Amino acid sequence: MDVRVQPGKYIVAVSGGVDSIVLLDLLSRQLGVELVVAHFDHGIRTDSAEDRVLVEKAAERYDLSFVYEEGRLGKEASEAEARLARYAFLERVRVEQGARAIITAHHQDDMLETAILNLLRGTGRKGLTALANRPTLLRPLLHIPKSELIAYAHKCHIVWHEDSTNTDVRYLRNYVRHQIMPRFEPDTKDALLKLIEQTRQTNQALDSALADLLVDNIGGATLDRRTFIQLPHAASKELLASWLRVSGIAQFDSKLIDRVTIAAKTQAPGATINLIGGANIRVLQHTLALERPER
Repeated sequence: MDVRVQPGKYIVAVSGGVDSIVLLDLLSRQLGVELVVAHFDHGIRTDSAEDRVLVEKAAERYDLSFVYEEGRLGKEASEAEARLARYAFLERVRVEQGARAIITAHHQDDMLETAILNLLRGTGRKGLTALANRPTLLRPLLHIPKSELIAYAHKCHIVWHEDSTNTDVRYLRNYVRHQIMPRFEPDTKDALLKLIEQTRQTNQALDSALADLLVDNIGGATLDRRTFIQLPHAASKELLASWLRVSGIAQFDSKLIDRVTIAAKTQAPGATINLIGGANIRVLQHTLALERPER
């Protein structure tokens, strides 16, 4: 199984499930790679301590450093809350350890599920390609189906734990995994994978063009309103979303972008457009000004 990362120090996120345990085994075989095993207990399940014990023993078996943290999210915590807490922990560990990146065990099935989830949520072109590699977050299993990971685990007699919440279809991801994905024929999966790759390439081209429009606004708090108004509605929405992202505001959906785009084009100078988290956009004669709440 071809899984490679550049030589260096990494934080590998290990939950105790088959995906991350197999990832740990594969990475441990690569020369020039220093691994720190990181495990986050969300505090959602009563049996979660068993996962920590399994992961800690795995770290010992591979003679690797082990760090963990116990959260207290409670059984009513949402998927989003759990994800934010987990990645906050992993990033803290990465900084503390001086590691070049975090490595997670997301695989091809996860990528397909995420694309479907984001289509349902209406996140637009970015949602289709949300599960990807980033400079400090690597996902080297994205080209591998879960079935291959399970086969590898059986072949190598690898022990793992199944998360009991993975079968709870009250979670949207589990619903997609158990109710939608099994209905996909191989050709359907291949078609979706091709669409994701095509969208990734399109996103790169669009992002480059949008960066040119934002060249004078990177890190700034204003956007040229005249340029914004002259663009077609769809292009204006993309420009607005890119402006917010480079300004550090990433938690928005397509409905907010559509609402703000219309308001930014039609409101009179002096108007205020509400965003999220207390942030606003002030409409001026020739510019749109981003206003953040005082801390």
